[in-house]
Amino acid sequence: MRDITEADRKVANIHTAGFTPFVYPDGRAFGDAVLQLNPDEPLGIGFHVYRMPAGMTTLGHRHNGHEQFLILEGELHEPDGTVLKAGDLVFYRNGSEHNSYTPNGCLLAVHIAGPEVLVD
Repeated sequence: MRDITEADRKVANIHTAGFTPFVYPDGRAFGDAVLQLNPDEPLGIGFHVYRMPAGMTTLGHRHNGHEQFLILEGELHEPDGTVLKAGDLVFYRNGSEHNSYTPNGCLLAVHIAGPEVLVD
């Protein structure tokens, strides 16, 4: 087995690393941010850690590929009344549509297969 080089491994601590502000395709930003180590994927695609500030609501969107996430801290409220809490592992099927609200902020470990499409 050969040694791992700096080019082959990146390490970041979710509590101390700098997150990159997330900007929606239409240019809007709501204070949410992403920690993503893979430079070969666009920001927010593939595996990443996603931080939402208190009081934020995501824009309505349709999934272009499955989305899965684990809530690490805080909670999310879905439009149908579902409240997702720390420790919940969530799967959204390709083509599903939703948005989420966090009253006190949250931190999620996320995998998104492809770019989301904004919907009304």
